Amino acid sequence: MKAIILAGGSGTRLWPLSREAYPKQFLKLNGDKSLLRQTVERLLAFLNPEDLLIVTRKDYKFHVKSHLAGLEGFHLLCEPTGRNTAPAIALTLAYAKERFGDLSEETFLICPSDHVIEPSEEFANIVQKARPVAQAGYLVTFGITPTRPETGYGYIQKGNPLEIPKTKAFEVSRFTEKPDLETAQHYLSSGGFYWNAGIFLFNLKTFEEELEKYAPEIYSAFASGFSKMQKKFSDLPDISIDYALMEKSSRVAVVPLNLYWNDIGSWDALFDILEKDSAGNAKEGRVITIDTENSLILGNKRLIATIGLEGHLVVETPDALLLVKRGQTQKVSELVKQLKTLGYPEATEHVTTYRPWGSYTVLEEGPRYKIKRIVVNPGERLSLQMHYHRSEHWVVVKGTAKVQIGEEEMYLHENESVFVPKSTKHRLENPGKIPLEIIEVQNGEYLGENDIVRFEDVYGREKD
Repeated sequence: MKAIILAGGSGTRLWPLSREAYPKQFLKLNGDKSLLRQTVERLLAFLNPEDLLIVTRKDYKFHVKSHLAGLEGFHLLCEPTGRNTAPAIALTLAYAKERFGDLSEETFLICPSDHVIEPSEEFANIVQKARPVAQAGYLVTFGITPTRPETGYGYIQKGNPLEIPKTKAFEVSRFTEKPDLETAQHYLSSGGFYWNAGIFLFNLKTFEEELEKYAPEIYSAFASGFSKMQKKFSDLPDISIDYALMEKSSRVAVVPLNLYWNDIGSWDALFDILEKDSAGNAKEGRVITIDTENSLILGNKRLIATIGLEGHLVVETPDALLLVKRGQTQKVSELVKQLKTLGYPEATEHVTTYRPWGSYTVLEEGPRYKIKRIVVNPGERLSLQMHYHRSEHWVVVKGTAKVQIGEEEMYLHENESVFVPKSTKHRLENPGKIPLEIIEVQNGEYLGENDIVRFEDVYGREKD
């Protein structure tokens, strides 16, 4: 068995904590490990690193590597452009065919990278027991027994049981996409319905046959091979695996996933997994509450004080504040769309931006100036670069910096500084054992991030 991990989500439903530039799979929401790292470790309970194929966006490549630091052997692919899960899965399978040879009878597990599933041992057990269903020629989807009339999930209605030894699987009668409340309540009371977990299992032969039948345009690109499919990728339809195959094929089976599952697809869903105080509040950060019950309050830097709230969510980040009633959080995606339409950068970007060498945080900006805090991880370096429109002044706050300006190299320590003129090649490096922190003051007529001319880069970005 091999697993394809889908790690290209855009991160709108948990705004402002999750954003397009740093989506949900990279957040640490229920412990000290990101959801991506938890997904990988869950799969490593029954697979080897070499059996993991992670597909992500080009922009997230170094995030994935950072969150999986110390793990060797997995395969990392980047989509040429975002085209939803059906093309992404097909592209990854095309890669697997070229990389591993004949895999026609191999089973593939398709997993999102941003779900909470517990216990991991039971997940591994259920997946292994579902393998004969996939080997029998079915596209397997995993279903969660509903615990509430949820309108934010798709539903699967089970049909007749399948006569496959040592398995509990059913034919799929139908799929329903995000029903209204009345319909969801009916599904909950009548039984025989599952939430669609978005986790699938099938062998390659079955996938190829059904893809050719129901998604011929994607199949044609897939059959041309990995390299050619990459070139055609941007022309493929933007469609999920659910719409492309699962809801059309007559060879679909559902296997109950009887354990704790949460896709953290909304702030309401996150509230469910967090620890609560005696008043039913989930709180993080500097939070003071009076007569506040059953609320989620997440602070960052500011002190948050609430009085008389009942069933609300308050989420604070350095550049945004979200206030919403519980039960209304599915509308956050609509809010993000509106912010994008109005041109708010907060819709997609954090004040902290992550790079393969570390991160930078914008502390303040105005006409002709910008102030950043830059963190360079031990042993990492920025590209050799220059800027046409701005000069920079660096002040070391912590650690040791190795600096190249023009042809001159020097070392800077805490409270030492250096000036970088416009149109001058320069590079910043951390030769030490602790993170390097500097304050950068930019001055110039244009301070955009695209005013970077790279000459050398250990991360290959001068070729981007």
